[in-house]
Amino acid sequence: MNYPSISSITSILFLILSCSSAASADEHDNFLEYLSNKFKNNTSINNLNLVYTPNNSSYTSILRFSIQNLRFTSELTPKPLVIITPEHETQIPHVIYCAKENDIHIRIRSGGHDYEGLSYVSEIPFVILDLINFDDITVDAEQKTAWVESGARIGALYYRISERSLTLGFPAGVCPTVGVGGHFSGGGYGSLLRKYGLAADNVVDARIIDVNGKILDRKSMGEDLFWAIRGGGGASFGVILAWKIKLVDVPERVSVFTISPTLEQNATQLIHRWQYIANNFNRDLFIRILVRRVNSSQNATIRAEFQSIFLGGVNTLLPLMQESFPELGLVREDCTEMSWIQSILYFAGFPIESREVLLNRTQPNVRYFKAKSDYVQRPIPEYGLEGIWRLFYQQEADEAEIILSPYGGIMDEISESSIPFPHRAGNLYKIQHLVYWGEDEAVNSDRYISWIRRLYSYMAPYVSRFPRAAYINYRDLDIGVNNNEGKTSYSQARIWGFKYFKINFDRLVRVKTKVDPGNFFRNEQSIPSLYSSWTKTGED
Repeated sequence: MNYPSISSITSILFLILSCSSAASADEHDNFLEYLSNKFKNNTSINNLNLVYTPNNSSYTSILRFSIQNLRFTSELTPKPLVIITPEHETQIPHVIYCAKENDIHIRIRSGGHDYEGLSYVSEIPFVILDLINFDDITVDAEQKTAWVESGARIGALYYRISERSLTLGFPAGVCPTVGVGGHFSGGGYGSLLRKYGLAADNVVDARIIDVNGKILDRKSMGEDLFWAIRGGGGASFGVILAWKIKLVDVPERVSVFTISPTLEQNATQLIHRWQYIANNFNRDLFIRILVRRVNSSQNATIRAEFQSIFLGGVNTLLPLMQESFPELGLVREDCTEMSWIQSILYFAGFPIESREVLLNRTQPNVRYFKAKSDYVQRPIPEYGLEGIWRLFYQQEADEAEIILSPYGGIMDEISESSIPFPHRAGNLYKIQHLVYWGEDEAVNSDRYISWIRRLYSYMAPYVSRFPRAAYINYRDLDIGVNNNEGKTSYSQARIWGFKYFKINFDRLVRVKTKVDPGNFFRNEQSIPSLYSSWTKTGED
């Protein structure tokens, strides 16, 4: 493979910046001189193929590799001036310096799962800092810890843990191709939620590059910044390189089951009952519900999948279910015992013996979609659920679903200010609303987006209020956006900020103002700084 020289990289970046209306000719020259001086002493740059421009044959494939929502692949979607894929942390400060000098925006991408594409799309001139090469995972089974770089996928994390121990796990998400960087920084949850809390609750250290290019760990960044990046959205504060996490104990064998009644089999009544009891289950028991429309040659109906993991054997699970949820009718034949790592595959929809699939970096079926989130604090009455079903019978809902994830357990015990993620005691469950559509319907995308907005509007009387809470990892720009081309006022950002973070938003703003006063690291829903302009200090 031929790697670019210093002069070729400089020429490429000169061409890019010449196309940007954001920088003057003098700024081009300053940028090139600055870049050349910085890279002359960085011998590793000569051995890296890390810069991709629209003129590069690999540009499109690199850009699209980590895009997980086809809504952001059209010709009209803004594209980056350059994609940079560093292999060493010492290269990243140079990118930050040069972008600041030339008023070029940076979007940071780990797995590309941002629901609104904010890790790789911007309306103002930007570059992508793609952390795809930052995927090292080091597991210390004896100490029950691991260091995970931000570009690693959570599936690979689970796989590496299982190589060292089958009785250790980690409470992160269900989708194995999600990148660690965004997932942990937004909170991150999965089937161990009720037992061990969020992924972010189990982070004990981190490494971040701040706006001045300094590489910091927990001790040097201070507890305020360490607090902020665990659930407050790390891209607001710098480039998170890696996380040190605390692994958790899991039994040698767990039990799983999926029971899938339709409306004709009392699904509505079972969901209604689940709302009253799921948050009070034994914390070793997690039962979520996936609701979808199913079509047959005779008629369409609604099916609810009660999907569960129990941290123990079937002999313990059965009497527990008989006591707490007998209406579901669970019997031994519905249950399967397996290892915890196999349960990860089970929840992700893969054969439980195909562990290597967890190392895949891409999803097998990337589609167009729009998502929203809600928190439920009082059970929805049956007539309220029936109104949801009516919406699901509409044409646009052919591939729609809602996912109900129970709270309770340890989530009721952790303070809502422990980390920025505030959704703790008082919530019965979380809802993820989703609607998908295919490429053949791309021209009709607005119809599907309008449908999920109608669903969201319908749900208003039944979900949390003041604020109507939302989960930042289920990004939704409909709830409010910043002014990216100028100063974003606190009052403007507060509209969406209180929905994600409640009162923790105020502390996040104070941290942001301290560590990035000029609001260099920003996007449509980043934490704003109270200062109106950035002062170029502390670069060297």
